[in-house]
Formats: sequence, C-alpha cells, structure tokens
Amino acid sequence: MNTNLPVKRKIRQEDFWIGLSDLMTSLMMIFLLISVIYMIKVQAMVKIPTIYKETLQGLGLALQKEFKNDLPKWKATIDNDLTVRFQEPKMMFDTNSAELKPHFKAILDDFFPRYMLIMSDPKYINNIEEIRIEGHTSTVWKVGTTQQNAYFKNMELSQARTRSTLEYIMTTPIVSSTPASFNWLKQHVRAIGFSSAMPLDHAGKLVISAEQLEDPVRSQRVEFRVRTTVEKQISDIVENQK
Repeated sequence: MNTNLPVKRKIRQEDFWIGLSDLMTSLMMIFLLISVIYMIKVQAMVKIPTIYKETLQGLGLALQKEFKNDLPKWKATIDNDLTVRFQEPKMMFDTNSAELKPHFKAILDDFFPRYMLIMSDPKYINNIEEIRIEGHTSTVWKVGTTQQNAYFKNMELSQARTRSTLEYIMTTPIVSSTPASFNWLKQHVRAIGFSSAMPLDHAGKLVISAEQLEDPVRSQRVEFRVRTTVEKQISDIVENQK
C-alpha cells in the first residue's frame, strides 16, 4: 500500500464558523463605510437651508428691522432679493442731471452708515460678494430721438448717476475715516448704469410682457443690490456630492 497518497482533510465545524465570521465582519465594514458616506452627504445637504437662512433671511430681516420706519419718507422699498430701491426721482436728481440733490444726500447720510453696519456684521461680511449701486431710467427721452439713441443717452445718464452716488458715499465718515472701510468698499462696491433696460410698471414690477405698461416715474430709480456667496456655496456642496 502506498502510504504517500494525500489524505483528504476534513472540514471541521470550527473552520466553517471562522470563515463565516470573517465574511460577516467584512460585510459589516462595507455597510459601515456606506453609512458614513451617506451621513456625510446628508450633513452636507443639511447645510444648504442653514446657509440660506443665516445669510439671505438674516440679511432680509436685519434690513427690514433697521429701515422699516424710514422707507415711507424715503419713498423706498426693500425687495425680497435684498434690494433697497430709492424710487422717487424728484428727490434724487433733476431731469437729465447726475448731480445729487441735497435731499438725496441727506437720505444717503442717514441710510448708508446703517446699511454698512449690517453688511459688515461678522455674521454676514464673509458672505458678501458684491454690493451694486444700480442706476435705472425710463424709456422716455426727447421727442424726435430714435429708440436706439435714447437708450444710449439714458445709459450715459444712469451711469453718471450711479457714479455720483458712489463718489458721495465713499466720502461719508464711516468710509473715509478708516482705510480698511475704504478698501473694503473699493473691492466690493460697483456702480452700474442699466439705462432703460429694466423698466417698472405701476406696481413696481419689472416689465417683461407687452401687457404691462411702464411707469416712467418708478422706472427712474437708484438701487442698492447686495449679492452674496450663498449661491456659490450651495453649488459647491451639490458639486461635491456628485
């Protein structure tokens, strides 16, 4: 008899349970990893409403609380997109003029320091991307002027008015007293003239259809529009989840 033949090894019950235990351990680790990844994604997505609430809603509430008693006398409004709109042209400029009237200077003296205190609050300042001073005109110009020429004449006027407004607020004590304030505004504030590209109707809504009639008075306005980094932050969160 050949005693060198291989002997078939019996699988012991202990070996079976050890192998099963290793398999279960591996599966548990996989499930744990999946759970951790899911929790990270959920936590990231939960940040979206938090970012929105703390920045956009927070700024909106702060602006309304600060200026609600002043808006009627300023003939101003605060839109849901955080735009502060000064919409009484007779209080701001003479016809076809970019020189600020004394009454509008007085409004800016009252408004802008308080506005900047809100924007520079530690809760918001790092989320402020840009503050735009926007100038808008009506579509009206002198009789006999073509629509195209009227648009460019109004462009020149709206840009001049926003520049005058920017120059004035940059000389206010809250800005000129400290180089840091001036430098922050220089980096974040823009003066843009939109000519008659965005006329408003009698309800103060943007004219986007032929059924809406323009209100030439409401269309002539100066707006302080804040743009935040919220949209970019949310976009980054969504992108990182892909």
